[in-house]
Amino acid sequence: MRYFEDVEVGSTATFGAYDVTAEEIKEFGSKYDPQPFHTDEEAAADSFFGELVASGWHTMAMCMRMIAEQPDPLAALAGVEVEHIKWRKPVRPGDTLHLRTEIIDKRLSETHGDRGYVTTSGEAVNDGGDVVATFEVVALVKGRAYD
Repeated sequence: MRYFEDVEVGSTATFGAYDVTAEEIKEFGSKYDPQPFHTDEEAAADSFFGELVASGWHTMAMCMRMIAEQPDPLAALAGVEVEHIKWRKPVRPGDTLHLRTEIIDKRLSETHGDRGYVTTSGEAVNDGGDVVATFEVVALVKGRAYD
């Protein structure tokens, strides 16, 4: 677990391996983003994408799963904000997603000296090396004195 004091601006990491399935794309799409190119393979074939693709929100949920399961996680108390989400390329069944991250900022809380804010930029990358999504996330992270 990395505490606020352990975080270095400029540090990078690559992790995760999320296997995307048609079944999960359709399930997520049916529940949260019911558009034909997320829910029906035949209808998706006639869409702009030409095939079934994951919802952008599903892509972000997959990213969150990889963040939560990363091998050296932050001692995060809470997510504070996500900015600059961009869906760069469609995510398709059979893709395996990975994350590349970089710590781009950190600042001590002005009101609680035992924690601080860490800003991380992220790129979701498919197994072909294509960046499929980018984002920045701010997390409130425990300092060593918090415990």
